[in-house]
Amino acid sequence: MLTNLQQQPADALLALIKLHNQDPRADKIDLGVGVYRTGQGDTPVFGAVKEAEKRLVATQTSKAYLGPEGDMGFVEALMPYVFGKANPTMDGRIEGMQTPGGTGSLRLALAIVRKAQVAKVWMGVPSWPNHAQICADLGLAMQTFDHDDADGSANMDALRTAITEADEGDCFLLHGCCHNPTGIDYSNEEWDEIASLIAGKKLLPLLDLAYQGLGAGMEEDAYGVRKVLASVPEAIIAYSCDKNFGLYRDRTGALYVMMAEAAQLPLAMSNGHALARANWSQPPDHGAAAARIVMEDAALTAQWLGELDMMRDRMRQVRERLAAAGKVGGVDLTPIGKQRGLFSIIPFTPEQVQAMRAKHGIYFAGSGRINIAGLTMGNIDQFIAAVADVTG
Repeated sequence: MLTNLQQQPADALLALIKLHNQDPRADKIDLGVGVYRTGQGDTPVFGAVKEAEKRLVATQTSKAYLGPEGDMGFVEALMPYVFGKANPTMDGRIEGMQTPGGTGSLRLALAIVRKAQVAKVWMGVPSWPNHAQICADLGLAMQTFDHDDADGSANMDALRTAITEADEGDCFLLHGCCHNPTGIDYSNEEWDEIASLIAGKKLLPLLDLAYQGLGAGMEEDAYGVRKVLASVPEAIIAYSCDKNFGLYRDRTGALYVMMAEAAQLPLAMSNGHALARANWSQPPDHGAAAARIVMEDAALTAQWLGELDMMRDRMRQVRERLAAAGKVGGVDLTPIGKQRGLFSIIPFTPEQVQAMRAKHGIYFAGSGRINIAGLTMGNIDQFIAAVADVTG
């Protein structure tokens, strides 16, 4: 009976990892996988997380189930960073739950959107491929608009048109910061306009905040989310700690829901808990517990935020070096300097992507998305020379 299944295409990113691993060249470069790397090419465990894990091992007395909501101490400790220290619950209108990574949070968020009988999800493209895949798997109707312009800025005209064409009650999925895959974020002034437009059309915002702290800073990267929440009665926020705590394989995330009135929150969260129970029953505990310990201890918090500062500084230096190269061959690298986060897209043709792999051992997605953190001061000139070679 299982032969009735249809063959699915292989995941392109996983295939890329395999190709890179099989390449025998010593100077090969991996710009595909979306993880942070140091200047030495490593993806280390945060020092603050290491210390928190030691304390967790020493003090944890049980691994009994916590329930579908997970570690609520972690969920609540994260809220001031996301929603602001002054009023993190928005007068009791926001509640959350732990999820298996940002993907689990998005899956839960979109499942709630479907249960609420929202007719359509709008999304700027290009976007993280799993956004569309989750929508398709849930049977949610999806409408797209162009996220970016050719000059490397956000396409506000396309967003304005999409909001105009949307029906009241439609869902708008927006990246909170460090847009994946383009690195092109909305400015604070653009977020001000977006918040006003969404509120005016009575749309449901779904804000994906997967890279807080990797753009301009923890506070700065939360501007858009906070501005939208201050303008609308209801919203859903999908959050990931995989990047800003380095907890990739521990799958640590959170889902937050904001309702018009605090008394309505049990309705929303009952659906979140029921959906979680049917999907994963309870989220994994270790990563969330370690993150909670970091956020509960002032010294560990300072160490964690300091480590985030170093990550941001390194990626900024890489972006500045690429931007300083200017026009290289047939492409202009200048816009990369004003983009943020782990990713940027370079407009390579499919043939040029293949040439970068075959001729130079440089691996990245077929879309031209590169992981900025895969470049170091030791290989960046090699990368720039390869770009000039294949695009010139």
